[in-house]
Amino acid sequence: MSDKPSVLFVCVKNGGKSQMAAALMRRLAGDAVEVNSAGTRPGKQLNALAVQSLQEVGASTAGEAPKPIDPALLARMDVVVTLGAEAQVDQVPGPVFETWETDEPSERGIDGIERMRLVRNDIAARVKDLSDRLTGAPER
Repeated sequence: MSDKPSVLFVCVKNGGKSQMAAALMRRLAGDAVEVNSAGTRPGKQLNALAVQSLQEVGASTAGEAPKPIDPALLARMDVVVTLGAEAQVDQVPGPVFETWETDEPSERGIDGIERMRLVRNDIAARVKDLSDRLTGAPER
């Protein structure tokens, strides 16, 4: 068991939004937070546009691949964040569960890398707030 706070980001495929949140948290918090991601129905690969949008801000997905939720990992997390209502995670005792209804620019006709940048920016703002809460950073 670690003394540092831990978070698990979950979406359906673990190829886009949860990977984005994890990469952004790693970039922001470094080793101060244990960061994990998973999918309720993992896909086969990471979303290429998600990866590209992360690279633009210096966040890496190196070594990452879609993976299922590990029940033992889930149970020992401090916070479990579900990105979007489509992913359903059975709550277990211990972690604090949050659902982030993220921006979906495609509903406004915005697609491609422009869509992914807007999704990334929305997630980045939420990750910053969560990082501050987990690490005890002073509010601004």
